[in-house]
Amino acid sequence: MSQVKQVALLAAGCQPWNKDVCAASGDRFAYCATLAIYIYQLDHRYNEFKLRAIMSEHKKTITAISWCPHNPDMFASASADSLVIIWNVTEQKVVAKLDNTKGIPASLSWCWNAGDAVAFVSHRGPLYIWTISGPDSGVTVHREAHSFLSDISLFRWHPKKKGKVVFGHTDGSLSIFQPGSKNQKHVLRPESLEGTDEEDPVTALEWDPLSTDYLLVANLHNGIRLVDSESLSCITTFHFPSAAASVQCLAWVSSAPGMFITGDSQVGVLRIWNVSRTTPIDNFKLKKTGFHGLHVLSSPPKKKSCSSQYPTKNHHTSSTSEAVPPPTLSQNQAFSLPPGHAVCCFMDGGVGLYDMGAKKWDFLRDLGHVETIFDCKFKPDNPDLLATASFDGTIKVWDINTLTAVYTSPGNEGVIYSLSWAPGDLNCIAGATSRNGGFIWDVLKGKMITRFSEHGKNGIFCIAWSHKDSKRIATCSGDGFCIIRTIDGKVLHKYKHPAAVFGCDWSQNNNTVRIWDYTQDTCINVLSGHTAPVRGLMWNPEIPYLLISGSWDYTIRVWDTRDGTCLDTVYDHGADVYGLTCHPSRPFTMASCSRDSTVRLWSLTPLINPLQISILADRCWDEIIGNTDRAVESGAPPLLCGKVSRDIKQEVEKLTGNPRGKKLRWFSECFSPPGGSKNLWDLVAVIKGQDDSLLPQNYCKGIMHMKHLIRFRMSKAQELTTVKMSKFGGGIGAPSKEERLKEAAEIHLRLGQIQRYCELMVELGEWDKALSVAPGVSMKYWKKLMQRRADQLIQEENDDVIPYCIAIGDVKKLVSFFTSRGQLKEALLVAQAACEGNIQMSSLSTTSGSSNSGGNNTDDYNELLHKVSKELAEWYFQDGHAVLAACCHLAVENTELAMANLIRGNELELAISVGTVLGESAAQATHYALELLARKCMTVTTWDLAADLLMMIPDNKLQLVKLCAFYPGCIAEINDLHEKCNLPDVEECMQLAETIQADGDILETIKYYLLSTEPEKALPIGIQYVKEQLCGSDWTLDSVCPYLDLLSYIRTERLVLHKCSEFRNELLILCGYIGALLAIRRQYNSIVPALYEYTSQLLKRREVSVPLKIEQLSEELDAWRACTQLNKSADELPGTPPSESQRTVYSILVSRIQEEPLKGMVGPDYVTGSNLPSHSDVHISCLTGLRIQGPVFFLEDGKSAISLNDALMWAKVNPFSPLGTGIRLNPF
Repeated sequence: MSQVKQVALLAAGCQPWNKDVCAASGDRFAYCATLAIYIYQLDHRYNEFKLRAIMSEHKKTITAISWCPHNPDMFASASADSLVIIWNVTEQKVVAKLDNTKGIPASLSWCWNAGDAVAFVSHRGPLYIWTISGPDSGVTVHREAHSFLSDISLFRWHPKKKGKVVFGHTDGSLSIFQPGSKNQKHVLRPESLEGTDEEDPVTALEWDPLSTDYLLVANLHNGIRLVDSESLSCITTFHFPSAAASVQCLAWVSSAPGMFITGDSQVGVLRIWNVSRTTPIDNFKLKKTGFHGLHVLSSPPKKKSCSSQYPTKNHHTSSTSEAVPPPTLSQNQAFSLPPGHAVCCFMDGGVGLYDMGAKKWDFLRDLGHVETIFDCKFKPDNPDLLATASFDGTIKVWDINTLTAVYTSPGNEGVIYSLSWAPGDLNCIAGATSRNGGFIWDVLKGKMITRFSEHGKNGIFCIAWSHKDSKRIATCSGDGFCIIRTIDGKVLHKYKHPAAVFGCDWSQNNNTVRIWDYTQDTCINVLSGHTAPVRGLMWNPEIPYLLISGSWDYTIRVWDTRDGTCLDTVYDHGADVYGLTCHPSRPFTMASCSRDSTVRLWSLTPLINPLQISILADRCWDEIIGNTDRAVESGAPPLLCGKVSRDIKQEVEKLTGNPRGKKLRWFSECFSPPGGSKNLWDLVAVIKGQDDSLLPQNYCKGIMHMKHLIRFRMSKAQELTTVKMSKFGGGIGAPSKEERLKEAAEIHLRLGQIQRYCELMVELGEWDKALSVAPGVSMKYWKKLMQRRADQLIQEENDDVIPYCIAIGDVKKLVSFFTSRGQLKEALLVAQAACEGNIQMSSLSTTSGSSNSGGNNTDDYNELLHKVSKELAEWYFQDGHAVLAACCHLAVENTELAMANLIRGNELELAISVGTVLGESAAQATHYALELLARKCMTVTTWDLAADLLMMIPDNKLQLVKLCAFYPGCIAEINDLHEKCNLPDVEECMQLAETIQADGDILETIKYYLLSTEPEKALPIGIQYVKEQLCGSDWTLDSVCPYLDLLSYIRTERLVLHKCSEFRNELLILCGYIGALLAIRRQYNSIVPALYEYTSQLLKRREVSVPLKIEQLSEELDAWRACTQLNKSADELPGTPPSESQRTVYSILVSRIQEEPLKGMVGPDYVTGSNLPSHSDVHISCLTGLRIQGPVFFLEDGKSAISLNDALMWAKVNPFSPLGTGIRLNPF
């Protein structure tokens, strides 16, 4: 199992250099960075787009992508190394490749109505057509489309007329070809260009979906025309509001006939047009930077699921469905905005999905690097900020908790190879470039303040700012010099190397510069394993022998430098890995950056797991913290030797009283990756009654405890209303005054402060909104507002709108409305406000029959609050953020569910730390987590830790028996463990077993036989008992599980003996069958069929006599499938309703299964990072036959793989491996 866990991913932006770099189909859209294609897919349950896959087979710049019009699973991409690839999106694999195309394919498109054929063209033709499959497969040349007089900027097939195609050229002309009529080359140049040789490239071309001959053409300077491809005449020329505007891209809106949208090239203005008017109907400024590409998503399928999931809820169509009523009309009363989504790509790499009907972003990735990222560094004094330096000439600073860009440098620096933060709070970054020397960028002011040019035009490969003396900066370069200078440019030292120098770094303690050089003669140890040059190297600051290397062979490797072994290899990046950096206050979190233009965050904690467990088991300091000399001895257990751990030790030793809680918290934050663990501990502190004044400053940005939610949002609303520019600083995209007032108004409304909302709306000129809710203040106020509005309307001689709407306090409707749209955070806020009595029920909403007494209302609201928190938690959980899901539950003090989320996310160490601090309310879950963690420790080196963990459970006798039974040492070692666990020695256990067997207590007999010298004697006794139970009619899971569970801990080497094979097979079959029932109880739906299949296969192949028949198994599985599909949404499975016999079978199953004793453990396991696409998931699961997304777990044969999530669920219900070998599974 992989030791290094991927915990977060920063996706790249969209490249600005080629035309066709975004595409959409059905409920997916794709865009490309320079070397990778990102595919997003709509998650219907939450109505949001999620990153599904990153495809990076291309080694050179991708030039175009095109989605197959008749098969939503296929798309094609082309790149500058003359390569065209066809992908299957669902299976994330390459279907076909065409290399050495003649010329670079600059534009590419599927041939409509020609089956599997893709056409591509380079500068002046010809047009090649590649038929991928079928009898005519191969590449042909279009008979006429060649030898053009001007380069082709793009081309489009006609969607209806077979074989008709149009080319747009850089000189502004078009060429049109269609079978059976004369070819038209270089026609329809804009009139102003006729007779000149000026260039005015065609930037966009689209056929009118409703006609066979009409075509929209955009030229960069001459704007947009609608032309007729038959008569070669221009029908309409469209006019822009300002002469400066130029069009970069356009798209038809398929859901609204005659409508199209365009994006400007200088500023991000989206304009909406109708062919019947020459001026735009509406303009929205979406971003400061210009558009690069536009694509309209035909509306995704309507969301049916909400009506079946919540039968009581009002059915609102989702904002993406076509039935949304158009919003209020603008001045051009005749047109409403088209429903639908536009995929927008911008020149700064931003990518977003804009909902035109609702005028809002559904998804916006504001900035992203569009090229190789060479270096990344955490900010030393604020580790939540990560800076990245890229080939695209910018440095960007990211907030790693929200994964969004906070600052970006001005750009145009050429290639930036390296960066270094200034020490302390100077807020500056030094950068090193390929041609323009070095520079210092002041992040907050957003400008360059100094430049260095001692290396001349040579590339500077590395720059390092000394953290001991903030005036010194070192650089090293391709000219072989390493220079140390002061920040005002005075050179202090110059070192010459025999070859180009690629790295320099300041040592933290003695101001020397350590230089690694490829040509150095002396060498301590050679670490071999990488198959290409190594660019990134990083020592771990806590474990002195851990070295991490990133290489051009796409991998990251972790080395133990004491003996040169490679501890783990990570294959998740899709291209060369360049930079590695370590989080200053979380030494086991690192970031890496790569030529695949992503930044990824990793957790190295699994590498030093025993250390973490020693802390949980409260071992002494000597086993946790040591000095470097002790730690680097060969074979020594890992010890922490860095600053972070030393600081924690000092702080703990200062505490009075019991330091355990604080110690657990501090170490837990040191080991956990960012992404919720701090938030979780803040909530734990609030629940334990800590004073609010001790909460950190950024607490209000995360998930807050319910008692703070309203208070913080109140102050935020007030802060937004008093618009102080200074307070906000004009960082990237600093909101305008209007935007801030609007946001303040929205918050006031959700807090039930209607009058403030109305006044702010009036100030913004949005009278309709103000009037429609004013009666919620009072009828008098409403009349007064109506009066003011009327006066204004009379002055404007405009009497159209007399709005009316009544503000009712129906909280439930509001909450369910937000929930149905997937806006769970808003719903939570409203529900909490209702609980605190801020939203009053108005008399209008209570139906005449019901009389609500004030008392039960609060209970209603509390229930509502818990329901919404639960939904929000579920959303975080299925998005791979188990820790944030736990925060949602803790915020409403639901400890059980919070603990369950941590355990289901396999955050066992965190669960135990938090559970220990929370105490009684979390005890049951903490004990379960201790049990699972002890199972994890049942491997070669850590048995005594497993015993320590089990000792922390109060009623632990049975658990200790299992541990001792499974322990594989020699007799003396086994007896030592028995003594530690307070159990009699092996000989004595044998005698006890024989005595108890005579008395007939079966469980005790099994127990002592397992602990004795002949544990296999327990097998026939236990198995016989379970078989007898199963033959009866009234057995339940709880009557057989304890026996099978205990038997499964028999020592592996005894179980696999030949003489035990019959018992072994019976034990495996019984565990498989009972495992399937336990999986049904816990709703582990993905593995139920696999467990049934596994049990039937064993029954088929092995000679056994058990009271189970293959027919019975398949009958039960079918009944389970039929009866549980009722709960699924109606549109997913058009299945037939279960038959009478299936209902009977299922009801018997249910009566045997009974309730899950641990509340909240029901539902699938989902570990952090499960939803992050990586490049290493080419493994096919041997349970489901599907490609594994997320972390992979290898079974004992080293080849068969299953997903880590499935492995965890399997191990919790059936301890034996799916390969049927009798070996226990340990994926924890």
